Amino acid sequence: MTADTLDMARRHILDPAGLNEAALEQALGSLLPGSIEAADIYMQHIRSESWTLEDGAVKSGGHSIARGVGVRAMAGEKTGFAYADDIGQSALLQAASTARSIAQRGQTGRLRVADRFASMDYYTDQDPMDGWQDKDKIDYLQSIERTLRGMDQRIAEVRVNLAGSFEVMLLLSEDGRLAADIRPLVRMNVSVIAASGKRREQGSSGGGGRFGYSEFKQQDRGLNLGREAVRKALLNLEASPVPAGVMPVVLGPGWPGVLLHEAVGHGLEGDFNRKGTSEYSGRVGQQVASPLCTIVDDGTLQNRRGSLNIDDEGTPTECTVLIEKGVLKGYMQDKLNARLMKQQPTGNGRRESYSAVTMPRMTNTYMLAGESDPEEIIRSVDKGLYAVDFGGGSVDITSGEFVFSATEAYLIEKGRVTAPVKGATLIGKGPDVMASVSMVGNDLSLDTGVGTCGKDGQSVPVGVGQPTLKVDAVTVGGTQV
Repeated sequence: MTADTLDMARRHILDPAGLNEAALEQALGSLLPGSIEAADIYMQHIRSESWTLEDGAVKSGGHSIARGVGVRAMAGEKTGFAYADDIGQSALLQAASTARSIAQRGQTGRLRVADRFASMDYYTDQDPMDGWQDKDKIDYLQSIERTLRGMDQRIAEVRVNLAGSFEVMLLLSEDGRLAADIRPLVRMNVSVIAASGKRREQGSSGGGGRFGYSEFKQQDRGLNLGREAVRKALLNLEASPVPAGVMPVVLGPGWPGVLLHEAVGHGLEGDFNRKGTSEYSGRVGQQVASPLCTIVDDGTLQNRRGSLNIDDEGTPTECTVLIEKGVLKGYMQDKLNARLMKQQPTGNGRRESYSAVTMPRMTNTYMLAGESDPEEIIRSVDKGLYAVDFGGGSVDITSGEFVFSATEAYLIEKGRVTAPVKGATLIGKGPDVMASVSMVGNDLSLDTGVGTCGKDGQSVPVGVGQPTLKVDAVTVGGTQV
């Protein structure tokens, strides 16, 4: 995507509203100069849909379209932000006027639009929903549901969801750069309930990324997500309550990286560190984790759910090294916090939509592979827990303390993975856990494309990943009496 990206953004955003670049210049010029140090205009058009099939019938389905503009003006630490659920000349000028008055009053001025910045090419610019009629989507979901029900007589309920969106963004910043991006996104989720006697257990699986629906048919990708949900549900029927206590924990590759995302990643976002509220504030250059740990945030991975060609401030994304061999190297930054901390933005300025303010957020955050064989890691544990999949969790940014629930876990006994267990909760403090990592596997894996990160009421798609890890001591909350 080069000039084509800007042309597509113009067709989807400016042309229907009767706007051109001169109108954007006028609106942004009304914010500057005076005491306003930075400003931008963010325009968005997004079309989305979601289909949910439950027990063979369509439970919900629908399409939506949203269009709007958000205008931001910054003076020091103050940010004025206003948005309109419309894209037009009057809405644009009114939002600009409001944003400026919120930030700080000053003189008006004009800005000449300079460079046109076209995005990179980390994913397709095609609408992921094109080529599939509504009937095709329903038929596909029903075929998956029938196959899953036929796998085992204990399958009592099947729920399948297919969702997609096609987002076009256009941004003009105070330096005169015009930036655009086309962002497709799809996701499929499968939830299964298995029953045996009075016992009922759930298993779920999902996947997605910045590609089209057709990818789910390639190599039975969508059906395999369903098979994985069935496997987990049947496994949970056999699981026993987990014993509680402090023990070694081996974290599996891939999605367990969500623990790193929550317990470590949020603490490395620029705003928390500028305000001094993170456990990692002021610690750049210090040892904050085991020397075996190197963690990066990378928005440039091809077709990944958390990837962006440019962030929501027009900054190209990059691979940012956060922790290298245990040493804190830096933070994830948007423009505001980078400017106030006298650092460079890292392409991590993100927002949920045009109606939300930008802040530093993760993209794809993961730990690099180590040198240990995963089987060697398991053999090194005499008695512990092997946690393969996680559900919900929470973290306190200031202290780094977290609580996470494992949805698939096993006992490790005398160097072997043995019985499945349920009800395991991992409790700890991010920096302490990172310091206790004693082995890192050579099997780095990224999640299947299901991550959604919440912060200050905003949700954005993200990716996580890690190799197999051994943490020497973690508090495991259990249900065994």
